[in-house]
Amino acid sequence: MALIVHKYGGTSMGSTERIRNVARRVAKWVRAGHQIVVVPSAMSGETNRLLGLAKELTSNPDPRELDMIASTGEQVSVGLLALALQAEGVPAVSYAGWQVPVRTDSAYTKARISSIDDTRVRADLDAGKVVVITGFQGIDELGSITTLGRGGSDTSAVAVAAALKAEECLIYTDVDGVYTTDPRVVPEARRLKVISFEEMLEMASLGSKVLQIRSVEFAGKYRVRTRVLSSLTDPLMPLEDEMISGTLITFEEDEKMETAVISGIAFSRDEAKVTVLGVPDKPGVAFKILGPIAEANIDVDVIIQNQSVEGFTDFSFTVARGELAKALDVLNTKVKPEIGAKEIVGDPAVCKVSAVGIGMRSHVGIASKMFETLFNEGINIQMISTSEIKISVVIADKYMELAVRALHKAFGLETTAA
Repeated sequence: MALIVHKYGGTSMGSTERIRNVARRVAKWVRAGHQIVVVPSAMSGETNRLLGLAKELTSNPDPRELDMIASTGEQVSVGLLALALQAEGVPAVSYAGWQVPVRTDSAYTKARISSIDDTRVRADLDAGKVVVITGFQGIDELGSITTLGRGGSDTSAVAVAAALKAEECLIYTDVDGVYTTDPRVVPEARRLKVISFEEMLEMASLGSKVLQIRSVEFAGKYRVRTRVLSSLTDPLMPLEDEMISGTLITFEEDEKMETAVISGIAFSRDEAKVTVLGVPDKPGVAFKILGPIAEANIDVDVIIQNQSVEGFTDFSFTVARGELAKALDVLNTKVKPEIGAKEIVGDPAVCKVSAVGIGMRSHVGIASKMFETLFNEGINIQMISTSEIKISVVIADKYMELAVRALHKAFGLETTAA
């Protein structure tokens, strides 16, 4: 008998019929002899509805009150799922995050988990019950309800699995695993049977929407085996078939297998490029540019500085597209006058495309092949960023799908055994 954590997303919990299907699936696992903890999201669209009500009342709502409001969506879900399980003849009990308790810091709307008390949950599991815990939320040291940010239910589930030392955390969603790229862009994209935490972390950070990045970070830190599965399959399918139907996210050293050079092509449209033109090429100029950007809580991604010409250089970096106006305002009001830059230019019409794979560590020529492929398609590379297992390029947004399709084919991902 193994202790398994199930997580179900908003689509999986989107109606009473889908909640019944979740209950049937969980009941199947219980009848197979497993102890089960379930972490569901709010019903699809419910969190947006609740936050929309708050913003009808004020354009600048108090983050603490937003957390109080948003947390109710998950509380409805756990209660409904506990009832559905009881109707299946499975003893079940539901808890809000504060009842467990899941303790967090006080960064309302984007709190981080600090600890989880497993005493109450283990007692219920030992009594033969399924425990259903709200995702996305916890409680701070002041006793206030907090939420973990959008997608935080994934993080909750992995954190619960880590606290309970569960054998696996199964993330049920509306897709059946992690693909070599988005099948909506490349129909030939293939589902990966196994992917390393490092690769999944890169893909999540580079635009893959399958898992929330903090959940992957948590899984890697606490070595929680995690599996992505579809909740839209037959809930009564045999366990053996279900376990091989998704993607296992695990540690590289866990699998003694031949590793594909490139595992996937990730992309993100949520990009904008900022260029500071005519910057005096002096020590500390990068800090003078990026320091105020950091103080404004704007995340910076790809950075490039051109070669100095007659004592001046250009400095470019990327930010989230929604932060472009804020970044330009900071640069024009605080940075440009201080460093004597000639001009600040913003470009929201860019995207980032990345090749990811742990096989890069032992293979040469990956960058060359990537750049040649883009050249053959007439795509100009504006910026480049690399790590040990990824190469990212910033290109014009209009070429994104063409680049993804070309790179996917160039690296043989539509035919590589996945």
